[in-house]
Amino acid sequence: MKIAVLGGLGLQGRAAIADLVASAGVEEVVCVDTAPDGAARLGGLTDLGRVRFVVPEGAIGTVLADVLTGVDAAIDLLPQPLMREAVQAAIATQTPLVTTNYSKAIADLAPAAEKAGVSIMTECGLDPGIDLVLYVRAARQFDTITSIDSYCGGIPEPKAIAKPLCYKVSWNFDMVLASQNRDSVMIEDGGRVEVPAGRQHDNHFIHEIEVAGLGRLEAFPNGDALHYVEMLAAAKELRRSGRYTLRWPGWSEFWAPLKELGFLSEDKLPGLGTSPREFLGRLLGPQLQYGADEKDLCVMRNVFSGAQGGRGKTVTSDLIIERDLQSGLFGMSLGVGYPASIVAQMLARGDIATSGLLNPLLHVPDGRFLDQLAMRGIRVTETVRWD
Repeated sequence: MKIAVLGGLGLQGRAAIADLVASAGVEEVVCVDTAPDGAARLGGLTDLGRVRFVVPEGAIGTVLADVLTGVDAAIDLLPQPLMREAVQAAIATQTPLVTTNYSKAIADLAPAAEKAGVSIMTECGLDPGIDLVLYVRAARQFDTITSIDSYCGGIPEPKAIAKPLCYKVSWNFDMVLASQNRDSVMIEDGGRVEVPAGRQHDNHFIHEIEVAGLGRLEAFPNGDALHYVEMLAAAKELRRSGRYTLRWPGWSEFWAPLKELGFLSEDKLPGLGTSPREFLGRLLGPQLQYGADEKDLCVMRNVFSGAQGGRGKTVTSDLIIERDLQSGLFGMSLGVGYPASIVAQMLARGDIATSGLLNPLLHVPDGRFLDQLAMRGIRVTETVRWD
């Protein structure tokens, strides 16, 4: 099979390409990126014999249709504003595509995808992505689910912590800052509760969880919990749910006053041509880079509570992905790139054939997916407690 990786020279793209090259049955990987030094960027990471580089002379959208026409599936790892172009090209060429971005931005393209008979797998990375597959896996273990708490975050390993922020960059730092301007939706006492972005670091939902081997981590709201639980039939009696980002303690205390003072504003400042958020990204990003011998950790926990057979039950799934120092690939890159690669191969083989805009929670076979992750060294630990 032939698979294209759009934006293949970014952090996640490099992980996806390395995995595709290492996968049996993948004859060619087409790396589409505006950077002209693809071979140098991938050199030493993987065998380039099966990698073909496509470097657009202009905007990347000018080559999408030609590239997708010649492959069996594609992975969209382009910047979020280019997702629509990638999906439209996939629909036009009837090429199955995986994107790690949220589906809401392209919800209007669902009828066109269904009409074209093409599969567009959205939200297929780490979070969302792996967590959504774990949702459906857990749901089968309950008659009714009353609470779901979903946690995920990228943090530096303890020895790499640098104060005062206790954070380093394992993906696009501007997107890290942008995510702090995103409203959250929680479920409390069975009702919808909105947490506006301005209160993200100052609300009663902020708490800490204990993670074995790491200690206590801070959790703060950052996502739409209602969007996903509505897909679970077993969650009709849900009383509480939240989606949380994890950081080392002190994150919200650091950002709350800065947010109140407007340092995360996206409005351009007169005379400067940039916003406070963009300025912070340029100022802090270079200071928060990992050393070659430092690891990032992707920590994920999903806690499901409810009942089965008349008894109370809690299922907890835990996952930690760490940087591979030999390849230099971050845990965050592996956590996004590997799922995208696995599902792209499923689409190319026809293992997933439903047309339209798809979601991992509904359309990815969880057993095969988690087995494939385990083969790559990413293993989920599940514990069950009966009340």
